[in-house]
Amino acid sequence: MAAGAGSLVAAVLAHSGRLDKEDLGTRIGRLSRRVEELKGEVCTMITKKYSEFLPGMQSAEELVVRVDGLSRSIDLLRAGVENEVQRDLNVAVAEFTELKQQLEQDTLVLSILKKLQEFDTALKEYNTALLEKKYIEAAQQLEKARSSLKMLESRKGFELKILKALGTELTVQTQNMLYHLGEEWQKLAVWKLPPSKETIGPESVMHSELHLCTLPSKEEEIAGPPVASVLQAFAVLGELRTKLKTFGKLLLKYILKPLISYPFLQPFIEEQSDVVILKFKSEKPDLDHSSPVEVFDKIKFVLEVLHKYLLNVPVEQCVEDKKECRVTLAELLGDMIWEELSDCLIQNCLVNSIPTNSSKLEQYIEVIKSTEEFEKALKKMQFLNGDTTDLLKYARNVNSHFANKKCQDVIVAARNLMTSEIHNTVKITPDSCVTLPKLPDPGSGDHVKMQKTSKLLPNEMVNLENDSKLSQYTFSLPTCRISASVEKLMELAYQTLLETTASTDQCCIQLFYSVRNIFQLFYDVVPTYHKENLQKLPQLAAIHHNNCMYIAHHLLTMGHQFRYRLTSILCDGAATFVDLVPGFRRLGMECFLAQMRVQKGEILERLSSARNFSNMDDEENYSAANKAIRQVLHQLKRLGKVWQDVLPVNVYCKAMGTLLNTALSEIVTRIAALEDISAEDADRLYSLCKIMVEEGPQVFTPLPEEDKNKKYQEEVPVYVQKWMTFKELMIILQANLQEIVDQWADGKGPLAAEFSPAEVKSLIRALFQNTERRAAALAKIK
Repeated sequence: MAAGAGSLVAAVLAHSGRLDKEDLGTRIGRLSRRVEELKGEVCTMITKKYSEFLPGMQSAEELVVRVDGLSRSIDLLRAGVENEVQRDLNVAVAEFTELKQQLEQDTLVLSILKKLQEFDTALKEYNTALLEKKYIEAAQQLEKARSSLKMLESRKGFELKILKALGTELTVQTQNMLYHLGEEWQKLAVWKLPPSKETIGPESVMHSELHLCTLPSKEEEIAGPPVASVLQAFAVLGELRTKLKTFGKLLLKYILKPLISYPFLQPFIEEQSDVVILKFKSEKPDLDHSSPVEVFDKIKFVLEVLHKYLLNVPVEQCVEDKKECRVTLAELLGDMIWEELSDCLIQNCLVNSIPTNSSKLEQYIEVIKSTEEFEKALKKMQFLNGDTTDLLKYARNVNSHFANKKCQDVIVAARNLMTSEIHNTVKITPDSCVTLPKLPDPGSGDHVKMQKTSKLLPNEMVNLENDSKLSQYTFSLPTCRISASVEKLMELAYQTLLETTASTDQCCIQLFYSVRNIFQLFYDVVPTYHKENLQKLPQLAAIHHNNCMYIAHHLLTMGHQFRYRLTSILCDGAATFVDLVPGFRRLGMECFLAQMRVQKGEILERLSSARNFSNMDDEENYSAANKAIRQVLHQLKRLGKVWQDVLPVNVYCKAMGTLLNTALSEIVTRIAALEDISAEDADRLYSLCKIMVEEGPQVFTPLPEEDKNKKYQEEVPVYVQKWMTFKELMIILQANLQEIVDQWADGKGPLAAEFSPAEVKSLIRALFQNTERRAAALAKIK
């Protein structure tokens, strides 16, 4: 403290250098006194705090002593618990665990014994009920025994050898129960069927019978079990559906399906004292297929008999489950057989009743009504539940089915025509037309509009129409022969299109495109199906050519004829067949041209055996050339006869002209290529050429009447391009040098029109020896 005061004083002195010594001494004295006062106060405070702290420290020391004592006590207690109490506790827990396990085991044994008792009791009660023919109670007791056995078998870790024996006993008793129920079922419904080896047919079905036991009276019910007892017992055991499934299969196979398939079958019943027999009798049918009304009546009769004597029995699906609704045997059987029965009715009855003509669609309302009544009757007998079935939907959708059936029939008929023989032909003339009923006048169309417009023209307007008119046959198909099947095919197409004019919009569209499908089918089927014949037989190739042209000719106007009589969707431009025309023309031409190539190949092959027409002074060479010429002419004459009255005259003449031209061109080429032709060779070549010139025109016989063919034989140069060339060659073979030069006439004569200068020079060099005259003649050929 003194050091601090001294420092303070020194600081003060250093700070105030200007103070005088008296003031400094006074202040130092005051500061010293103040320091002493502060020192006294601090000592007093320290003494006070110490006096307060000392009792607290003494109390803390006492607490430390007490805590140490308590800690020693706790250690003693812990040691006691670990040594004595823990040992007793472990013993108690072990005893408790052992007692718990013993209790669980005893509880399990008790529950098993209880289930075994229940199983034994159920079997005893089952045997008693079975002896008394209380089949429902017996079946329920079996189910209880089965439930107890399942509970025993589900106990994991606890297996009894007796369980296997109990299971065997339960199976034996169940089969025994089913045997008794089966015996009772056999009394309810007895089938007498034809031998299994026989095929199910009309005669064998006639021997099918179903014997139904009539329901017992109240007195009889006491002696024997009623139908409901037997059937409900089957239901409890879960075997009712199996029995009904077998019964349903027999019912469909031997009664219901035959009634649908065979119109002559008529069901009837024969009643006896305790049985009703359902059997068949034969009646002569009016039609090949029964009408739906008749079929529905027959099936309804059979089901009514079954409902009355067998199926009108309520059956509980599960007796213990009170929430499960009660259903009748008829409902169960209906669920099993209705789908198959409905499909059979549709495929073998309703399909056959679909009209083939739109005019008969209105009469089909009767079939729809009878279908509705048939379903109502089945629902009343509880064979059916729920809403409208597929059977009624099919009947109501008659317009769609009519269109589908009509389209299918049309395509099938068309394909049969396409696969029939081509060579059966009919003659088509410009006057020929497809047999078609007169179409009704359209409600609107170009013709009508033109008539209305023409009435508005002023009387004084000048008519600018040319007085000369085209012949009525200008756009007609020329006379030829086509397959009778193709004519029928076109009639089928026209009749189908006529059908569309009286059909609904959807049906109209389907039928229209079915007609298009006919022609597309023809395009694909005929060339493939008749491929071999079309390649081998020239006449068939010609007929096929005519067939295609005939179809294309009608396709040009077919759509236009019906344009204003079809549905509005098709009237907007879709009703056309013009797009098919090029394909058919190409199809006919390709087939005929392929045959022409074959014939050309044969002609060239025959001419190849002529030994290039060289060395005709050799008898063998001349004979070979003569034979080749004769074979070619024979081939052409045969073709002329085969195609006679088949191809149109213009096509016939062009075809024969092309083939004859091929022969002449080949002969000219071969002779012109010869390097040396002697005088004798030239004479013989001339004689061979003369044969071709004299007999070649005779192959042109397009018509059966000989006198009418002369016109076409005289027009051979029109159809044979090389005819004049060939005749000029003959002139060269017999001419001298001067005559050849005259024929050339400085490149302006007939010879120059057919041969080039090089060809003429080559022939001159081959025919004449090398002389000045030949050189002079060659000089003029340029």
